[in-house]
Parts: sequence; C-alpha cells; structure tokens
Amino acid sequence: MEPDIRVEDYLDDKLQSTTDFDHLDTLLNSVEHQRSQLQSQLDDATKELQEARRSSGERQAALAAQIDQFQKLQQSIDVRLKIVAASDAPDEAIRRLEQPMKQLQKVDLAHRYLLLLQHVQELRNAARAHLPLSPKAALKPYTELKQLSLRLRELQGAADGAAVHLVVHVESVTEALWDEMKKTMWSELEAVLKKRGWPNVDPESEVDDEWIQCFEKLVDLQVPEVLYSPTLVTLLPMDVMAQIFVKEFRFHFLSDKPTSNPQGINAHCFPWFLSLLDKWEVFFRENLAPVLAAKFSQTEVSNKMVYMDPGCAFIASMLPVMREKVNVTMAEAVKDPAFLSSLLGQLMTFDDNIRSGYSYDGGDPENGWEGLTGEVLNTHFRTWLEAEKKFALERFNGIMTSSDARKIDYDFAVAGKTKPTFAAVRVADLLRSVTTQYERLRRFSHKLRFLIDIQLAILDDYHDHLKGTLEAYQTMNSTVGRAFVGVTKEQLAALEGTGALETLCKVYGSADHIINALHDWSNEEFFVALWEQLQARAKANEDQSNLAGGMSYDHVKDRISSVVGTEDDSGVLFDETIAAYTMRRKRAQEFLTQTLIQTQKKAFAAYLKHPQWSTISDEPTSGEAYYQLAPTAELDEPLTVLKRDLDFLSHALGTAVFRRIWREALDEVNNMLWSDVLMANNFAASGAAQFRRDVDAISSVVERYIPDGSSALASIKEALRLLNLPVEALEEDSGETTMTLKKAVDRVFTDNTEAKKVLEELDVESLSPPHARQILQRRVENAG
Repeated sequence: MEPDIRVEDYLDDKLQSTTDFDHLDTLLNSVEHQRSQLQSQLDDATKELQEARRSSGERQAALAAQIDQFQKLQQSIDVRLKIVAASDAPDEAIRRLEQPMKQLQKVDLAHRYLLLLQHVQELRNAARAHLPLSPKAALKPYTELKQLSLRLRELQGAADGAAVHLVVHVESVTEALWDEMKKTMWSELEAVLKKRGWPNVDPESEVDDEWIQCFEKLVDLQVPEVLYSPTLVTLLPMDVMAQIFVKEFRFHFLSDKPTSNPQGINAHCFPWFLSLLDKWEVFFRENLAPVLAAKFSQTEVSNKMVYMDPGCAFIASMLPVMREKVNVTMAEAVKDPAFLSSLLGQLMTFDDNIRSGYSYDGGDPENGWEGLTGEVLNTHFRTWLEAEKKFALERFNGIMTSSDARKIDYDFAVAGKTKPTFAAVRVADLLRSVTTQYERLRRFSHKLRFLIDIQLAILDDYHDHLKGTLEAYQTMNSTVGRAFVGVTKEQLAALEGTGALETLCKVYGSADHIINALHDWSNEEFFVALWEQLQARAKANEDQSNLAGGMSYDHVKDRISSVVGTEDDSGVLFDETIAAYTMRRKRAQEFLTQTLIQTQKKAFAAYLKHPQWSTISDEPTSGEAYYQLAPTAELDEPLTVLKRDLDFLSHALGTAVFRRIWREALDEVNNMLWSDVLMANNFAASGAAQFRRDVDAISSVVERYIPDGSSALASIKEALRLLNLPVEALEEDSGETTMTLKKAVDRVFTDNTEAKKVLEELDVESLSPPHARQILQRRVENAG
C-alpha cells in the first residue's frame, strides 16, 4: 500500500522538530475526533441515499399503478362508447325531451312578452299621469317608449322580421300615446283661445300669462321632436292657432265657392294668404318670440327661422293647406299649357314674397326654402318645359313670318351704330322673356334645361336662318350656283341697286345684335352664377353621362362652351353660340366688301375706257382754271353709285365696320385707277389735270361720309401730284424754285437718292423712286 501524499504533507507540517513529539497525544486525539465526525457524516449520507431510493421506488410503483388504472378506465370507456353507439336509447330520450323544451321556451318567451307589454303600459300610464300639468315630465316615459319602439324595429330586421305583432303593437302604442299627448295639450290651448275669442282679438294687443304658459307647454312637448327630426316640424301651438284660418281657407278656396276656381288662384287665394300673414306677423313676433328664443336659441336649430320666428312658424302651419290648393290647381293646369305657364310664374312670385317678405327659410338656412314651385316642378317640370318651349317656338315662328321681320330697324340705335332687323330685335326680346321665365328657379338642372332646350334652340334656328340667307346670296352671285339651283328674275331684281348691300346688312346687323346681346347677358349676375355652377359641377362630377338633368357632359360642352369642366375660367355660357354668330357676321362683312368692290368696278367700267387723256389742249389747267374743270362725263355714274352706297351703308352700319369695309373697297378703287388708268394711258397736261380733278371729285364724295376716308386714295393722289407737274414755270413763279416736269425728270432719273429728294420736296410719302419714274413716263410731253 502506497503512502498517501496528503498524510505525509500533514505529518511534515505538524512534526517539524523533536519538540513536536511531546504533543503527539494531542495530535492523535484531534485526528481521531475529525475521523469520527467524518464517519458520522458518511453514515448520515448513506441513510439519506437509502431513503431517497426507497421513495423513488414507491413513486414509480404508484405511477405504474395509476397508468394501469387509466388504461383500465380507457378500456371501460371504449367499451361503453361501443355500447352507446350500438344503442338508440339517447336519440329516443332527446326526441322525448324536444317537445317539453319547446313548450318551456314558449312559456319563457310569453313571459318575456308579458313583461315587455307590462313595461310598455307602465310607460304609457306614466306619461299620461303628467299631462297636462307637466309636459316636460311626460316626455321622459314617452321618450323611453319611443326608444324601445325604435330598438324593437331595429332588432326585428336582424331577426329576419320576427315578432311582427309585438313590434307593430309597441309602435302603435307609441304613436297613439304621442297623439294623445298632443291632443291633451292641444285641447288645453284650444280652450284658452276660445275664452279669448281668438282670432277676434286686436292684432296690436298683448297676450296674457295663461296663453303664454299653454303655448310654452306645447313647445316643451315638441322640443325633442324638433331637435331630432330630420325634416321640418310644424309647431303644435301654431297649428292650434292656425286651424281657424285653415278652415277659413278651405271654405273659400277648397270648396264649391266661385273663389275656389283654379283660374282665380292668383287673384283671390294668394292675396288672401299674404294679407293674413301681414295682419298677424307682428302680433306673433312681439308676443311669442321670447318663448321660442328661450327654448331653441341654445340648440342646433337656433339658425332656423321656422323655430325662432313665430311669424315663420305660422307660415309653416299654413303652408300645408296652401300646398293642397296648389296641387288641386296643378291638376287642372297640366291640361291647359297657357294656364300652366302663367300659374308657374305666379307661384314663383308667391314663393319670392314669402321668402323676401317674411324671411321664411323652410327649415333649411343654408339653401333656403325651395318653395311650392320647387315641389310642383319635382313632378311637373318636364310638362312645363315642353309647354314653354312650344310657346317660345311659336312666338319665334311668328316673328320670322311677320311682314317687317326682314326689314332693317333704322330707329333702333343712333347714328354710327349698326342697325339690326326687326326680327333680330324681337328674337333677342323673346330670349330675354324666356330668361325671366326660369331665372327664379332654384334647381340648377332646371335652369340649364331651359337654357339649352329653349334659348339655345331658338338661337340655333335663327343662326340657321342667317346662314341660309348668306348661302342663298352666294348662290345668286355665283355663275355655277345660278346654273345649278336656278334663280328667278324677281330674286335677281331684289339684288339691284342697294338690294345686295341691304341683304348683307340685314345679316350683319342681326348677327351683330345677337352677339352683343349674348355678351351683355354673359356679364349679368344670373348667367355668371349659372356658369360658375356649371363649371363647379363639371369639375366635381364623376358621372360624365349625367352632368345635370339627364344631359351628358359632352352634350352640354358642345352646346355651351368647349372649356366646360376645364381650368380655363375665361368661358361663358354662350361661347359656342357667339362663335357661330361671329362666323356669320364675319362672312357677311366679307360679302359686303366683295359686293362693294364688284359694284365699283362695274360702275367704273366706262370711265376706265376713257381714251382722251393724251389729247393736247392749249387751255390752262392750273390755278382758277383747274377748279373750273368739270369731272369727266363717264365719272357721273361711278360718283352716283359711290354716293348711293356710302349713304345707304352709313345709315345701316356702325362707324367702325363702315370705315373698315370702305377702306378695303377704296383700296381696290385706288388700285383700279392706278393700274387701269394711270399705268394704262399716257397723259397730256390737260389729261393729267382732268384725271386729278376726277380723283378729287371721288375724294370729295368719300370725305362727305367718311372723314379722312380719302386717305385710302393716297397713293393715286400723290401719283397725280407728280403727273401734273407743269411743263414750265408760271410767269409769276420763280423759275428756280418751281418744280417743273423737266427738272423732276432730270433729277428722278439721275439716281435713287436724287429721286427721293424730289419726292420729299413734293411731299410725296407713299411712292418709291421706281414708281416716280413710271409715273413721269406717262406724260406725253416727257415722252416727246
């Protein structure tokens, strides 16, 4: 056995010297004591280990026993399940219990029904008990009953319509209770009114406290209904006070009395209604306004005049019977378009009187009261629209077939303004009258329908008439057109003289008048607001197939303006119509210019063939002798035609277009005189003077009608200044300073610089040096 190294270390530590052997007994005792302690600990650990092993064995045995017991129980359950599955006893038991369970459910349901019905009756009795002394207290059980009724109806929907009788019963009890409560309070106020002799009281008198208290009680009863109703609620106390007037109304206007005649609604019914309001308005406001203000001023209906103003509340109570009268009248009016048209206008006036005269808002402070007109048009708008369209088209056809329709109305405007035809003036008036028919309508779609279906339709028809007139004129002035279409002698004769100009002036003046009228209307508040509404709706509307009144976006855009629905805000309601009429006006102006040019060319035909310009004469042509010259005989007809056309157009056209047309025509005359006379002939001094005298005569006629209008002849007049240079200077003139023909020729043909100096000295601005050379070469003296 090898020695333990730890024992050796221990002994070396304790026995380091001989003296340490003296304490050997003590050391041995200490070692023995430690050994005995270690042995004791070892024995204890051995016992604990044995105990743990024994406990573990017991637990394992118990777990094994439980597992065995569970397996036996599971086997037992499995066996029982097999037995149950093979047996029909449970199904039979269930079938036997079904009927008793159903009966129990019915009994329970019936019990619940009885409790609910008992609760409904208790609420009903509680509400009754507070009337008529305390309507506010009565409202609490009634409100609970109303909420119960609404809740039952809501639950019934979720339960596929179950408990029909219960829901109907609770609703009927609720409605009957409300009617009973109103009747009770109604009777109380009615008794008070009867004692005061209502309505035989002074409209300027004050009501007593009992009257006020009864009024206030009825309002208290209605406060919840007013606050939570989505529609207008007439105030019960007002209904009580209005009932006598309702009966009187029925007696006069809904009976067999002559005043009940539908045709007399505007003569009798409306004035009676308005006079009644005028009589009692101040009475109601001064006596009852504080009560309504106390009840509703701090609520969400404080902005509704029907609840804040007793006068408006009175109107609300009276309107149902008036509505009944209007409906009865409309039933007759739809059979008579003329009566229907006048009735709608009268009804709109009545609505306006109610709104403006009494500040009645119909319970809609934002949009205002739509009026009885709005209610009627919800049903009869299409009938009314067709009637108005028929009347308007009949009037239009009457205008167009009248004897003076195609005559120019020279008295329509002052001098210097374009004159329209009588037809154009009357068509514009017709369109204005149509506007008055619908401008008071409140629904946008209705207004847009009137605009498109009536006004634009008439404008289109009149535009087609003007277009047809221009096409007929073009055909008669075209060789090809006359050959294919055929033109009568009468038609050609109508274009003689100023006939052609008159035809064109009628088209121009009519188109101009309609254009000006449309521009003026486009700036009016009504049409501006209608345009803004259209733009807002077009931008916001996603359904392009129905922009308004069943009309698609494309349809409205084609008839109104191409900028509808865009960000371009420069458009107006009549954009497309103005554009169409502007094209007709422009075309008429072009034809006028062409006609003037053709007329002048025809008139000047003989003058252009005058052969005597180069004849040399010894007679003087300057000074006084020039002014004694008479215009060429061949110029008489051109001057006559020129004066005739100037005179006619000066009366028919406005100054601006008159000058514009003649400027172009005179430019052509200037070119004609230049090319066909000046450049086509040689001139002696006498011929040049005669030509200049002729041009002065033409200028004189033009200046008489168009101040400074002869400026269009500036180039021919300056050319004649060159053409009329004297062959030699007069005796009284200095030979050095006078520009003679020879001097001018010598200098003009020197070079362009010298030529320009000559032109400047002669105050010639429109001619160039080449022109000057051509003109000077026309003088026979120079050629010689």
